[in-house]
Amino acid sequence: MLKFVPNILTLARFVLTVIFLIMVLCSGHVSNRPYFLDIAFVIFVVAGLTDLIDGAIARRLGVASRFGRIMDPLADKALVCGAFFSFAVIGEPEFFGFSPLTLRIILWLLASILALREVYVTVLRQIAEARGINFAATVSGKLKMFVQSFAIGTVLIKIAHFRAAVWADWFTTIVLVLMLFVTVFSGVKATQRKSWKDAVKYPNGSGLQP
Repeated sequence: MLKFVPNILTLARFVLTVIFLIMVLCSGHVSNRPYFLDIAFVIFVVAGLTDLIDGAIARRLGVASRFGRIMDPLADKALVCGAFFSFAVIGEPEFFGFSPLTLRIILWLLASILALREVYVTVLRQIAEARGINFAATVSGKLKMFVQSFAIGTVLIKIAHFRAAVWADWFTTIVLVLMLFVTVFSGVKATQRKSWKDAVKYPNGSGLQP
């Protein structure tokens, strides 16, 4: 039974992601928005913790699987990309008095860049795994996830408690720019990984088995 725990945690992260995204999208229609977003923040943190726990348990029990290598990053992508698309939909966070149109263009562009990176790396992962190459998450991928998670938490706290604070505008902007850089950098690094080079080298599925 213990061998199924990592996969159960990964699936739980999908469930928590759906709840979190619904709360963000509905946050503008509740009377006590700060408290509502604080709860959403807690759910987001719990979802993020499952990402740390499931991998550690899988490695400790020696039950790492192809399912986990594929679904775990997919759950991360659903959480992160879903969060930023949700922010774009509700037009938050507000920055420096930008007009609603300008703000939405910025937010949709940011979310789109993140999504394109994730789709790109997912395609690489699927090709590699189909050819028998282990394309598990790397340090740069984990760093990217941490920075993205920090950015999401920053946005949630700004929306809930510091919407009009200028220092919060600057802090959030810096965090988002850093996140964008790390996201693009990790996407470029994906094509330089030995796993991807092996996948290219063995196009007929004759690579090393995971």
